[in-house]
Amino acid sequence: MKLATLKDGSRDGQLAVVARDLKTAHIADGIAPTLQAALDDWPFIAPQLDALYAELNAGRARRAFDFDPARCMAPLPRAFQWVDGSAYLNHVELVRKARGAEMPPSFHEDPLMYQGGSDDFLGPMDDIMLAHEEWGVDFESEVAVITGDVPVGATPDQAHDQIRLLMLANDVSLRNLIPPELGKGFGFLQSKPATSFSPVAVTPDELGDAWCGGKVHLPLRSIWNGRPVGQPDAGLDMAFNFPQLIAHLCKTRNARAGSIVGSGIVSNRDASRGYSCIAEQRCLETIEHGEPVTNFMRFGDTIRIEMLDEAGKSIFGAIEQIVKRLEP
Repeated sequence: MKLATLKDGSRDGQLAVVARDLKTAHIADGIAPTLQAALDDWPFIAPQLDALYAELNAGRARRAFDFDPARCMAPLPRAFQWVDGSAYLNHVELVRKARGAEMPPSFHEDPLMYQGGSDDFLGPMDDIMLAHEEWGVDFESEVAVITGDVPVGATPDQAHDQIRLLMLANDVSLRNLIPPELGKGFGFLQSKPATSFSPVAVTPDELGDAWCGGKVHLPLRSIWNGRPVGQPDAGLDMAFNFPQLIAHLCKTRNARAGSIVGSGIVSNRDASRGYSCIAEQRCLETIEHGEPVTNFMRFGDTIRIEMLDEAGKSIFGAIEQIVKRLEP
């Protein structure tokens, strides 16, 4: 099934079930007020939501209305936890190679992961508001999962069973703020503004055969200023699948229902598939020509991130954002 959170003036929005074709929706207030409430009691709530989903897809839902992604908040407007991995080692290798650094062998065995801010996410069509474009504004096209309760010490198999929903993410980075922050030895903070997510989150069964081995085997499309710049396959070159990423998170702590785990920038070794972030293109340019030529995003730039099924239909809806100046 497909679920969305609609803007209603509150922090957590209103849970809605969305039709498979993304054309209609139905408020789910009679079942659960918010997505977090549904996740907290998933075994009981999910079958009820799925029944409403079946009615909606059959055209029998009595209070169906046209679905408008512009009305959407992030599926989870705020979450108890947001962590982002870096499961595509091609991206990591390119970044390190561009600055003359070797790839540590441990990177192939132990996932990279950082803890992001989770108290305030952006909706799929919310503007990216920033004070300075000189900060090096970059999009990051990713896939993410929402978990149920995962206990400390969980194995990847146990973690797999707790993957409730999948969605797309734009984990915006401010590239020119990253070096001084990482230089302090304490990780990202100001260089990572609010992350945005796709209009809907979907249960794994919605992906059919494309959901296999804890990965999504479909291209992820990035369109920057109306120009396609990348469509790498999210199932290729993913060194750590989602169950492994979740198990890594839970090595020393629980992950509670509503935790979000990102894949990191989707990246393929085949450069002809393009890129999911500007930094990767700049790294390729540095490796091949000695310096980057592609600029980061400017005020007024747009980014569209979307994944289509094999029939060419949008699965999650699209993230469509504009970078705008934050006025003092």
